[in-house]
Amino acid sequence: MQKRHLGRSGLEVSCLGLGCMGMSEFYGPADEAESMATLERALELGVTLFDTADMYGRGRNEELVGRFLKGRRDRVVLATKFGIVRDADGGPGRSICNRPDYVREACDASLKRLGVDTIDLYYAHRIDPKAPIEETVGAMAGLVRAGKVRALGLSEVSAVTLRRAAAVHPIAAVQSEYSLWERGPERAVLPACRELGIAFVPYSPLGRGFLSGQVTSTETLAADDFRRVNPRFQGANLDANQALAEAVRRLAATIGCTAAQLALGWLLAQGEDIIPIPGTKRRRWLEENCAAATLTLSDHELSLLDAAFPPGAATGARYPEAAMNTLEV
Repeated sequence: MQKRHLGRSGLEVSCLGLGCMGMSEFYGPADEAESMATLERALELGVTLFDTADMYGRGRNEELVGRFLKGRRDRVVLATKFGIVRDADGGPGRSICNRPDYVREACDASLKRLGVDTIDLYYAHRIDPKAPIEETVGAMAGLVRAGKVRALGLSEVSAVTLRRAAAVHPIAAVQSEYSLWERGPERAVLPACRELGIAFVPYSPLGRGFLSGQVTSTETLAADDFRRVNPRFQGANLDANQALAEAVRRLAATIGCTAAQLALGWLLAQGEDIIPIPGTKRRRWLEENCAAATLTLSDHELSLLDAAFPPGAATGARYPEAAMNTLEV
């Protein structure tokens, strides 16, 4: 698989990474044996960037990835995140904390769960408006000096905050939702990344499975599947968005690839600094996604997709209202 660079960090990764979140939570029941087999297959296919976070499964996802890493650590560029704090009683509530003391505590806890000495790429998962970004990044930089972290990242950050952060310590990557049906980063964040030499890591590059054509109704989803409460998958929003998914399917059929491969191919064509991390917990979808790395789209095909998916084409917010307030801070 082709390689790309995480900004100026010196870290080289596969052009497609693997999002591990769904192996532990949010998208229905998981099968640990299949998840482990999927992680192994990803390595076989040349995937080297594995993405997790301390809040996925309340730490269980880091533990899962940690078990897989035993004997394979030198083959993986490991990314994890801190900053979203789950309710201690197991309830649905969440808060955001970026305080310097919490940054250090969270890193030590992640290192323990992962069973590693160093995290390659450590992200602030969400930005806490109550904590000055200079103090948060200063604490993260301290982790680099201590040898616990190799490179720093920020997730769902505004261009203004990103520039302030980069003035404190080099930022290797910004992770935000970016896909054919979510082109918001093109307004300000992606240009800021390019100005500063920072890689951009799109999560949910398949629109949470929507662009692949696998989700046509929430009735088929597990009761605890996050998409059941996602506005873009609700009622009239879902009906309106089906036309967008159909446009991908039609063009994919003429090219001879799947809708998922076409959506990923479009992202990869947006620049060498783009490193999507499609998430999956099954080998079948992993193999389909990885094949997108060999897809070459013509200028005409790219223009057709741009015309079908102009910024703002999707109907509905990408998160419930409370979560929307935590984005691009």
